[in-house]
Amino acid sequence: MYSNRQACWLTQYEAARERLLAGGGKPAIASAEQIGGMTGLQILHAMMAGELPYPPMNDTMNMTLVEADSGWVVFMGIPEPRHCNPFGTVHGGWFSTLLDSALGCSIQSALPEGRTYTTVELSVNIVRPATPSSGPLRAAATLIHSGRQIATAQARVEDENGKLYAHATTTCMVFDRRA
Repeated sequence: MYSNRQACWLTQYEAARERLLAGGGKPAIASAEQIGGMTGLQILHAMMAGELPYPPMNDTMNMTLVEADSGWVVFMGIPEPRHCNPFGTVHGGWFSTLLDSALGCSIQSALPEGRTYTTVELSVNIVRPATPSSGPLRAAATLIHSGRQIATAQARVEDENGKLYAHATTTCMVFDRRA
C-alpha cells in the first residue's frame, strides 16, 4: 500500500506524535507562564517533546511539527477524507493551514525570548491535487527575513518522491508577546 519512503515518513509522523503525547502534550494554548523565558526555538522543541501544549488545530488537520531548527521547520500532514472537497481532492484550506503553520513556526524558531508573530499575508499556490491516498505530505519552511517588526518565509509541500503539491510565502508581523 505505501512505498518504502512513505512508510518511513509515516513512521516519522507517528514517532513525533508519540513523543508529543508521551511528554504529556495536549491540545491547548500555552500560557505566558509556560513559555516565559523561552526563545521561539525552545518553545517549538518543548512542544515537540510534549512539555508544552500543541495547537488544537493540529488534531483537526491531522498534522504535526516533526523537525525544527533556527529558521527552518518541517510539518507533516496526512490528508483524510474529512479534509476533502465534494470532488474528492484535498481542500485548499488544508494546504493553506499546513503551510501557514510551517511558515509561522519557521519565523517563530528565529525569535528571541518575549517575541512572537502573527500572519499578515499568506500567498498559497496549489500546483497539484492531493487525495487521502497521496499519503503523508511534508511542508518544509525556511525563514527569508526576520526584522524587528516584519518577517518573511517560504515553504513547499512535497510527497515522498519530492513531487511538489503546493508552495507559499508569508509576511508576518513580529511583536512583543503579552504577559
